[in-house]
Amino acid sequence: MDMHDLTRELQLANDSKIVMFVADGLGGLPMSPGGKTELETAVVPNLANLAKRGVQGASIPVKPGIAPGSGPGHLGLFGYDPLKYQIGRGALEATGIGFELRDGDVAIRCNFCTLDSSGNISDRRAGRISSEDSAPIAISLRQIKIPGIEIFVEPVKEHRFVVVFRGEGLGGNVADTDPQRTGVPPLDPVANDPASQKTAAVAKEFLTQAKKILAGQPKANFHTMRGFANKPALPSYGEVYGLKSAAIAVYPMYKGLARLVGMEIVGKAQTLSEQIDTLEQSWKDYDFFFIHFKYTDSTGEDGNFTEKVKRIEELDGILPRIEKLNPTVLIVTGDHSTPSFLQSHSWHPVPTLLVSDCCRPDPHVAFNESTCITGGLGHFEAQYLMTLAMANAGRLGKFGA
Repeated sequence: MDMHDLTRELQLANDSKIVMFVADGLGGLPMSPGGKTELETAVVPNLANLAKRGVQGASIPVKPGIAPGSGPGHLGLFGYDPLKYQIGRGALEATGIGFELRDGDVAIRCNFCTLDSSGNISDRRAGRISSEDSAPIAISLRQIKIPGIEIFVEPVKEHRFVVVFRGEGLGGNVADTDPQRTGVPPLDPVANDPASQKTAAVAKEFLTQAKKILAGQPKANFHTMRGFANKPALPSYGEVYGLKSAAIAVYPMYKGLARLVGMEIVGKAQTLSEQIDTLEQSWKDYDFFFIHFKYTDSTGEDGNFTEKVKRIEELDGILPRIEKLNPTVLIVTGDHSTPSFLQSHSWHPVPTLLVSDCCRPDPHVAFNESTCITGGLGHFEAQYLMTLAMANAGRLGKFGA
């Protein structure tokens, strides 16, 4: 019996409300030995008050030592084994903007980038070009034609767009073309198995034509391709947990992941305040709410320690509005750590706080990396966070006689 078989068997229905507030990339590191992390530096009185009532620990997104992408990180939080259910980022991005993938499609998350005169990448995100500027550039790539392949190009947000290939014999196991560093040229798409060789060839031709089309652009004069993926199949939240679930997110990729596990995408919020407006407006209609806050991750990736601290403080400032709704269970966590010191996702366990009337509070009166190490939840795999939430919400029955 796997965990989902168990939750199907034990799930109970009641009127409880669960809120999972995910601060993307929440965990951090000091910028110098003996210093404080971003979370330890931030002034967060509301998180401190929650810490007094709750229990905390450090969640392991995948396995110890493994730095996850956002897809595996969120799948773990949603209670899916990220090693069993692997979803490429392209599928997440495409689904997040409402694109209906078909069986056999290959979706690719693309990033506009800037090439210098030598053909090396000088900026992996094209200066974080605005959505208004990037959308028409992405649309210009719709003129690309490849015999036997139907091609869809859709703008997403800022430097991101989606490409979907539709045709016979396309596998989704192709290596990314982003070398993950500047000063070097983009990589060629390479198939990781025989079934994906046709896809790699199609992608290479797409890139060849795109390079000519984009040559005159001042910033977005090329793009990389990441997260090649076929359409995945996942059991739904309603099935495995008996929950009517809502996702309140700004970025399409996170909407896509939520949709793939059967959550409804609620509202069109573009700011954290608007996300909480949506939460308030839809409170009576759902059992479970996933709220995603992106900017603790992007500031960490930029190596901007000070700005990440400010974003954590922004998160803290919104918490009283969530508390006012009196959720049965409130969870504050991240999908992974993104230390400003490393400027990337990392393997470090993620600070996680759970508050309910029936949790067993630990002695901590603050919430950060240091306190989580000795918190009552200990170190645990993120895929078990949902069963903890369900138990604290009175939604799991007893196992066995």
